[in-house]
Amino acid sequence: MSATYDVVIVGGGIAGLSLASALAGKCSVALVEAEQTLAYHTSARSARQLIPSYGPPVVQELTVRTLDVIAAGDAERPEPVLTPRSFLLVGDDAAVRSQASGHMRRITHAEAIDLCPALVPESFSAAGLDTGSFACNAPVLLEDHRRRAEAGGVDIITGAKVHSAQRLGTGWELGAGQEGFQAAVVVNAAGAWADELAVLSGVEKLGLQPYRRTAAIVDVDRPLPADCPMVAAADDTFYFRPDGGQVLISPSEHVPSGPEDARPYPGDIERLIARLNAITTLGIHGISKAWTGLRTEAADGVPVVGFDAEAPGFFWLAGQGGYGFQTSSGLAELAAGLILAGQGAAASPPAGAGPASRTAEALAATRWSIRR
Repeated sequence: MSATYDVVIVGGGIAGLSLASALAGKCSVALVEAEQTLAYHTSARSARQLIPSYGPPVVQELTVRTLDVIAAGDAERPEPVLTPRSFLLVGDDAAVRSQASGHMRRITHAEAIDLCPALVPESFSAAGLDTGSFACNAPVLLEDHRRRAEAGGVDIITGAKVHSAQRLGTGWELGAGQEGFQAAVVVNAAGAWADELAVLSGVEKLGLQPYRRTAAIVDVDRPLPADCPMVAAADDTFYFRPDGGQVLISPSEHVPSGPEDARPYPGDIERLIARLNAITTLGIHGISKAWTGLRTEAADGVPVVGFDAEAPGFFWLAGQGGYGFQTSSGLAELAAGLILAGQGAAASPPAGAGPASRTAEALAATRWSIRR
C-alpha cells in the first residue's frame, strides 16, 4: 500500500527542508531523500555566507527576504543562524565596478587593507564592501527546518531514492526505496539530480547544469582577525574567510559536472594555495580538509520555482546555483504559497500581498511559469 499525502518533496537539502518547514501543519507532507542523511551533498558543503550584493537582481531580492525571515527566527532560537560578517570584493577598477551592486559601496584601497591586513597592497587596486552580509550557521538552520517540519507533522524518510514516478488520474504515484507514495503534488527539489527526476517522471527536463565548486580549510602562519570580512576576487577566481584559527579558501571554479558525489580534483587547492601565498601574508602551510559541492543552474542563472506547464502537479524547486542558503527562505515562502493556493503554471503573482509577492514579482521578470 502507498502512503497518501498532499505533497511529496523529493530532496532533503536546504531547498526541500525549508519548503517542508514552510508547509508543516498546513497540509500533509512527506520529504524523501536518497541519502541516509539529510543535506548530504551541496547543502553540507556551503561557504556559509549570505551576501545581498551577490548574484543577479532576482537573487539579491530573494537574499534580502531570506535574511529578514531568518533574522526573525533568530529571536526565538537559542543559537542564532546569522552573525554579521562583511563581504569585501577586490580587483582592478573595471572588475570591481562590474560586480558591485546597490548593496555594495566602493571603498578606498587603504580602507580595504585596514579591513584585511593580510592582503598584499600591490595585489589589487580597487575594492567594494557589502556590510549587510552575514555568516550563516548552516547546521543550525538545517536542524531548525527539520525540527519545525517534524513538529508540524512532516514525515521525513531518508535512504529512499526515487526509482519510479508516474501521474495517475489527478495525482502522482512514487516509489522511493522500499516505500510507495501518492500525492497531488510532487516537488522536485533534487538539486543536481533535478533533471534526472523529471525524466524519470516523464516530464521534459529544463537543461539544469551542475557545476563544481571546491573549498578547503587550511592552516596558516598568521590567522585572520575574527572580524575580517569574507574576501573575494572581483574576477571570480578565489575567495577566503576566517574559520576560527584557520582559513576557508576556494578557487571559485565553475566547471560543468554530471550529478555525482563530487570530490576535489588533484591540484585545484594546491594551485590556489600558491596564489594566495603570493598575494596575501597568510602563510598557508597545510590543508585540514577539502570538499567539492555542485551548484546547479538554469541557463539564465535564475532559480526555477513553479508548477510545470505540461505536467499537472509537478512543481520545480531547483536551480538555486550557488545561492541555495541565501535564497532558501524567500523561495520556500513563495513555493509554499503557490502550492497551498493550488495555482497552476500560468498563474500570476497576487498583487500587494506582502513580502512573498514582492519576491514573486522579482522572479516574474525572468521566469514565473515553467515553459510559459
